[in-house]
Amino acid sequence: MKKYTTYLAIGVFFGLVMYKSEAASWFRIYEMFRFDSFHMYGIIGSALILGVVGIQLIKRKNIKALGGRDMQLNQKQPSFPRYLIGGILFGLGWALAGACPGPMYVLIGAGFPTILIVISGALIGTYVYGLLRTRLPH
Repeated sequence: MKKYTTYLAIGVFFGLVMYKSEAASWFRIYEMFRFDSFHMYGIIGSALILGVVGIQLIKRKNIKALGGRDMQLNQKQPSFPRYLIGGILFGLGWALAGACPGPMYVLIGAGFPTILIVISGALIGTYVYGLLRTRLPH
């Protein structure tokens, strides 16, 4: 139970940061796709830099997972069509919905029940991907 409480606390903290930084704001996302503001690019860029630094620290310092096990950072196979098609679909969904997966759940917590339509679409899309996965370029 303690493990789940820790995950819940981290999730709530993440949600608060997303909400307070306006990363879940449809207007900020709209600005980003119109190249009208640096706000979202700054958030995404800082997350990218923190991720790269974090992964390098894990690799170089041999940092262990919470249970003391080794972290498994597997190499991905390069595939141009996979990233191009996936990126286009993700970007179109993000632009149409005004939210990517993280902020979708933040918007529920912020009291926007209409985002449940978007989450339903995302879950259906994930299910369809699971059905078609073996036929797609990977």
